[in-house]
Parts: sequence; structure tokens; C-alpha cells
Amino acid sequence: MSTPASRPVGPAESARANRSWWDGEARSYYAEHGAFLGDADLLWCPEGLRESEAGLLGDVTGRDVLEIGCGAAQGARWLVSAGARVTAFDLSMGQLAQGRLLDERTGVAVRRVVQADAQAMPFRASSYDVVVSAFGAIPFVADSAGVMREVARVLRPGGTFVFSVTHPIRWVFPDDPGPAGLTVQQSYFDRTPYVEVDGEGAATYVEHHRTLGDRVRELVAAGLELVDLLEPEWPDGLEQEWGQWSPLRGQLMPGTAIFVAHKPQRPATLLG
Repeated sequence: MSTPASRPVGPAESARANRSWWDGEARSYYAEHGAFLGDADLLWCPEGLRESEAGLLGDVTGRDVLEIGCGAAQGARWLVSAGARVTAFDLSMGQLAQGRLLDERTGVAVRRVVQADAQAMPFRASSYDVVVSAFGAIPFVADSAGVMREVARVLRPGGTFVFSVTHPIRWVFPDDPGPAGLTVQQSYFDRTPYVEVDGEGAATYVEHHRTLGDRVRELVAAGLELVDLLEPEWPDGLEQEWGQWSPLRGQLMPGTAIFVAHKPQRPATLLG
């Protein structure tokens, strides 16, 4: 039985906890959310925005695409169907095993799948035209600035990076889809991670908070250019709750932030 806690968690402990958690939850997560996710679809957020509608990546035909924190590779499978050359990776072998089952079910295989940590990507520099992450890895790593540097390293000049995360403003509210989830309970500026621990105090699940400003500064420090920030609105007719996401909360405040960034064709130079 895990209990909530609030304390610092470093990269190794965070990775260990989340790898174990997702290994154990992969099947039940798919059973609960698989129909909404789609087996071969790139869903950006619980608000239901899909890449087929949003077009944030542009035409991926013939492009080399990397998906970070791919889970069961639903998004990667959609990218394969769209004509991309796809590499997908996740920290959890349980999630990747679920993905192989979906390969067989859909007949769409993601041929290059790797188990890896987003903080140390095992890929060569300038290998990809596009890097994608839909709620994958970034909220769960202690060193998100390091992930941004890794993305900048593996992207080719002129490449695109798009990632979605829980909107930082949600951090101040409890994880409750009902009225209790509309009352501020903690500081937006408190970056102490949310941690669940076992009876011996070891972390079993970790999420890390960054403010909007933190995310922008991490991108810029990595040498990337932020070109858009989307805050999808809750769509009319969507009544499904997903954890803390609900029609009640979605009508009042954003639940997701989607960052769109580019790697410049050439490094910026200082005037002087």
C-alpha cells in the first residue's frame, strides 16, 4: 500500500520508482484508457486533441521521428501509418510488452522500440527530424532540463519538438475531478515532487512539477526556440473523466500544456 508524501527525489530513485509502477500498471492502464487512446493514434491530452486534428508535427512522411515515453506505442503506431520512420522508447518494459500485443492486434508494427531513460537517450546526435512526447517521461523525470538538452542533441537543425504535460497550474489543486478539486491547496512555486512511498519510505511513484516559466527556460537553455504553447479547451460533449480531468474542471481551467519548439538551423550568435 502506497501513501502520498512530499520530499525531494533524485533522478535514480525517480526512475526506479516509475519504472516499477508502470511495469505493474501497464495492463490495467490500457484496460481503463485504451479505448480513448486508440491503438494506433496520437492523442495529445485527455481533452481529446489528436494529431490528426491538430497537425502540430506537419507532414511526417519519410521523416525520422522519435517518441519519448511511448507507453504502448499508440502514437508511434499512428506515426508509422502516416509514413514516418519511427523510433520509440519507454522506461517501462511492461508498457513496451503491451505495445507488442497492440502491434499484433493492429497489424501496424513499430519496428524500432527501445527501453531507455529520457535523461540519457541512447541515440546519436542529429538523428531525428521530429521528437514527440505525449504525456511521456517529462512529468516523471527529476532532470527535465537534462531531457531538453538530450532532445536538442538528437534533433537535426530545423527539427521540431512537441510535448504535452499536465498544465502547471493544476499543481495548486488536489487531484480531484469534482468540486473539491477547485480549491487551491498548495503553492504554484513549490517544486517539491509528488511522491507515493511504501511502508519503508521508498518511492513507488513520482511526478515532478515545473512552472510554465521553468519549462520555457529549460527549452531556451537547451538551444531550442519555443514557437507555440497550446492550452486545449474542454470540448463540448466530452463527459468522460480521466483521473483529475473532468468536464467540471475543464470548463474552468486548462488541464494540459502543449509546447511546440524548433531547433534553429544554426546556433544563435551574440551581437557585440
